[in-house]
Amino acid sequence: MFKIGFDNQKYLLTQSQHIRDRIGQFGGKLYLEFGGKLFDDHHASRVLPGFEPDSKIRMLEQLRDKAEVVIVINAGDIEKNKVRGDLGITYDSEVLRLVDVFRGRGLKVDSVVVTQYAGQPAAGAFQARLEELGLRVYRHYVIDGYPHNSARIVSDEGFGKNEYIQTTQPLVVVTAPGPGSGKMATCLSQLYHEHKRGIVAGYAKFETFPIWNLPLKHPVNLAYEAATADLDDVNMIDPFHLQAYGQTTVNYNRDVEVFPVLAAIFEKITGSCPYKSPTDMGVNMAGNCIVDDQACQDAARQEIIRRYYDALCERRQGRGKDSAVYKLELLMQQAGVTPEIRPVVARANELAQRTGEPAMAIQLEDGAIIDGKTSELMGCSAAALLNALKHLAQAGGHGVHLIAQSAIEPIQTVKVQYLGSNNPRLHSDEVLIALASSANLEPKAARALTQLAALKGCQAHCSVILSPADEQTYRKLGIQLTCEPQYQTNKLYHR
Repeated sequence: MFKIGFDNQKYLLTQSQHIRDRIGQFGGKLYLEFGGKLFDDHHASRVLPGFEPDSKIRMLEQLRDKAEVVIVINAGDIEKNKVRGDLGITYDSEVLRLVDVFRGRGLKVDSVVVTQYAGQPAAGAFQARLEELGLRVYRHYVIDGYPHNSARIVSDEGFGKNEYIQTTQPLVVVTAPGPGSGKMATCLSQLYHEHKRGIVAGYAKFETFPIWNLPLKHPVNLAYEAATADLDDVNMIDPFHLQAYGQTTVNYNRDVEVFPVLAAIFEKITGSCPYKSPTDMGVNMAGNCIVDDQACQDAARQEIIRRYYDALCERRQGRGKDSAVYKLELLMQQAGVTPEIRPVVARANELAQRTGEPAMAIQLEDGAIIDGKTSELMGCSAAALLNALKHLAQAGGHGVHLIAQSAIEPIQTVKVQYLGSNNPRLHSDEVLIALASSANLEPKAARALTQLAALKGCQAHCSVILSPADEQTYRKLGIQLTCEPQYQTNKLYHR
């Protein structure tokens, strides 16, 4: 059932070489703006089956002798405690996590830039904290008229006010906890300062999506629009590239809109712009590493549906907007997909209707659909997980228990009597712990545990919004989950 559509090894080799070539193009110094997630790009791994979530950081590891990393954070995001939604941590905490991860992979990272600085107290406190940890912190300021007033921007009153970042490597990777952090402005500011010092340096941009050499309405590119539905990003034909080369390529609206301004800033700094189009600025080689286009199309269509259900649930929880749902409905129409392409949806909803309780369905690699219903012992997500592992381990059918009830009841007692839970049923993580506890005495339980890795990439659907604990467990296992935008109860407060 699962088909590989992307050659990850080819990607690591061709992408790193392409960046080396771009460094050489600019005389040995390149500021590379890195968009998206560097080492946990699960979106790319879902729509390009075969792409590993840490592929980009592994690619940079091949350049570690030439590279250093600069992390950028917006002072306003520090001040308002902006949170990275997928990890649930604030942007300032994410900066510290990024430093640890980069250093753990052998990459040099000494510098953090606080952008849009205007005396925010929280930003000042964060700078002091970073400096106590041995990091160098630079302040970049608000520039009146940015990005359109190029004369002011490229002057001592513009980029000239920003603190110059001391770098030593030919490749400077500029990344951030999230969008809107000021990566591009940081790169351009450095070009200004380097040019004043007589140092030749260049700028390039690395964005995995949209993939420039796939068609505009290719499902992989549509899936990128689905992933950014709340940001109002849209893919479009790059008109500058079409005019310059007569070649149709795909970019996204913000890069196309800002390109004339960027070109003007380049001309002010160096006398000419090295690029004729936004596509020229990019260094992404992912499109050249697709080996099964149909597999990637199928995976991308699943991703669009998954994003649609996510948007429905976020709206139900009061965290999403109608506009995101409407945009995703339009993208589904453009991609020619409906929820019916996910067989787990019908299976879970049918079981829920039949039992009157929440239900879950998981589709395994062999195509088998395994379901789970709510019981007195465990929730439906835990039941489906246990049933799927039982099926994969060939450990028996209905009526065969991998975990004795006597092992479950003490866990329920602790939850209710000592931890204050109103729900005695085991969550997904709790049932896995119970399964592990049974593995020493029950060979079938031990076999079932060995099948956990086989769940990666499986599709699942629940008839209600899952608890954060269950959702997180499914995410960690690599299961691609969707939920109906319904709560299990009619209570006003849900956790």
